[in-house]
Amino acid sequence: MKTKINTATHNANPFMQSYQTPHNTIPFDKIKHEDFKPALMEGMAQEDKEIENIINNPATPTFENTILALENSGELLCRTETVLGNLLTACTDDFLENLAQEMMPVITDHNTKILYNEKLFARIKAVKKSKPQLSEEEQTLLDKTYDSFVNRGIGLTKKKKQRLIEISKELSLLKLQFSQNVLKDTNRFKLHITNKEQLKGMPNLQLELAANAAKENQLEGWLFTLHQPSFGPLMTYCENRELRRKIYVAHNTLCIKKNKYNNLDIAKKIVNLHLEAAQLHGYKNYAQQALKHRMAKNQQTVEQFITKLLNAYKPTAISDYNKIKTYAQQTEGKNFKIKPWDTAFYSHKLQKETYDYDAEMLRPYFELNKVIDGIFGLATKLYGITFKENNNIPKYHKDVKTYEVFDENGSYLAVLYTDFHPRANKKSGAWMTSYQGQWTNNQGENIRPHVSLCMNLTKPTATKPALLTLGEVSTFLHEFGHGLHEIFSQCKYQSLSGTNVYWDFVELPSQFMENFALEKEFLHTFAFHYQTGEPIPDQLIDKVVNSRHFNVGMACLRQLSFCLLDMAYYTITSPLTENIIEFEKQAWAPAQIGSPTNMRKCMTTQFNHIMTGGYSAGYYCYKWAEVLDADAYAAFKENGIFNKETASRFRHEILEKGNTRHPAILYKNFRKRKPTIKAMLQRDGIKTTKNLSTAR
Repeated sequence: MKTKINTATHNANPFMQSYQTPHNTIPFDKIKHEDFKPALMEGMAQEDKEIENIINNPATPTFENTILALENSGELLCRTETVLGNLLTACTDDFLENLAQEMMPVITDHNTKILYNEKLFARIKAVKKSKPQLSEEEQTLLDKTYDSFVNRGIGLTKKKKQRLIEISKELSLLKLQFSQNVLKDTNRFKLHITNKEQLKGMPNLQLELAANAAKENQLEGWLFTLHQPSFGPLMTYCENRELRRKIYVAHNTLCIKKNKYNNLDIAKKIVNLHLEAAQLHGYKNYAQQALKHRMAKNQQTVEQFITKLLNAYKPTAISDYNKIKTYAQQTEGKNFKIKPWDTAFYSHKLQKETYDYDAEMLRPYFELNKVIDGIFGLATKLYGITFKENNNIPKYHKDVKTYEVFDENGSYLAVLYTDFHPRANKKSGAWMTSYQGQWTNNQGENIRPHVSLCMNLTKPTATKPALLTLGEVSTFLHEFGHGLHEIFSQCKYQSLSGTNVYWDFVELPSQFMENFALEKEFLHTFAFHYQTGEPIPDQLIDKVVNSRHFNVGMACLRQLSFCLLDMAYYTITSPLTENIIEFEKQAWAPAQIGSPTNMRKCMTTQFNHIMTGGYSAGYYCYKWAEVLDADAYAAFKENGIFNKETASRFRHEILEKGNTRHPAILYKNFRKRKPTIKAMLQRDGIKTTKNLSTAR
């Protein structure tokens, strides 16, 4: 039973009373900044009482009175902390950031005390030792609960546990500071142009977007930033080499300058604290600890996997780069030395000349509202689910759209929030998150999830709606795939539901959805010219498909360079003392091709994924899941991409199951065999004689 909230005392705080909103969604319209701290403090107090009730229960420890009671504890704290965490990434401000700085150590200390509670662990241990007759999902929850205490060091000496508590607090603050620095340093850069001649080559839409950005900042002319919808097109289209160099340098020197946003020391501290914590637990490095509960299992498997992909893709990547270099020299003269800020520019020109294809040609057919219809419609075709906008669901920002999701039989499935466009108080990139997970309560009610998709897609202008690139459509499909993983969840326990799966399995549903982006059958359902209403021509789709292998080797090596960097940091066995910039240069050297530059640049200091976002010793997961997604999509290609039987099997065997079974079993149940790398190589047009074994 969850502790009752004292509404007489706390009736002014929305967190501490019944929400009275559709589907019990977060009442963003009622929540004030000053509501967070009291709710967090009350949430911790309530969870402390719930833990006391568990450990003081005179009855023999059982799954129900110990494991399930612990699973259901801390509801108010979790709910409040979730809202705060999500707002810090999607709609932050100084108050919330200062509050997080204040509360992070307090919450960390609270959580650590629970995980180091000897009496509580004694009951958990007693349940495990009794070997009760449990369902597979119940056994998974018992094992996961037991392991969470062991992995946090319940059996360590008092001195070691005290040091781990200190490390946890320090890491929580460092990671918060790291991500805040990235956002603020990104927002700090503004490239203001007043002479249109400097922007020769830029598409009209990009000029209009830049003009709008200038007006929003009370400036004349055009404004470019380091947010992807602004940065990427300038690097690709602008003929002014100096402007490309300027914005490239700004992007690649984020958080390394001598100012308050510098992350060099913070990154080093994060890496070293992860190492110290892992070694206190008895592991040689952090990767050994992190990989224990992943499909790859160990460092050797990850490194072999990365090496196999390097061997397969590097020859193609070198060929890709040499073609771009040759083309640039043919265009500019044989003495022209191509630099990193030239690669995207000449690559685009070569692609256009080779395939008569320019990514901007697709924008008129990818109007955001039509793309929404198309992607939602794809889910309807595959799974029979439907989406209905509901403006009565409160929102945290005016840009947000809110939907109810219904199953094929009309029953309610989930709430979906979408937040598509960049703004100054929103971090860059794209992500899926949730405000409420799926679970089944003590009364047998299936509590449905509240899912949020956050992106930074091209904004509308005064004269044009939001027109997306194919890459942005793929991003939408990717995050929507994560969303479906949450939406379809049918688990008993929230900590096992939805995307709470092995980290190298979580990207399968998302990357799987990206495959549809180049399918004519899919594109013809929504890709109509925003002015004429004409469907996207088959000839244009053919051009895209024909060019899909263009630079595929370079794209793979870029991802592998991030994998190498990540593993280099988290496989060290002694504290990192080297200069971060030099360490990075050495770590990803095997995946680097092209003309070197002497400029002082760094990816690490802005790499939220591996420093703050949960992908520490896990960035390889993207490529690992790519093997799975290509193999899974091959099953759809074999039977028709909208085949309902295949889709139903994917839903029931993968998307609904969460972490209730090992992912290797889930995948084999869907595919009827283990995955192979063959489909990914074929999709990418890679021919190799190397022995590339099955992904495990």
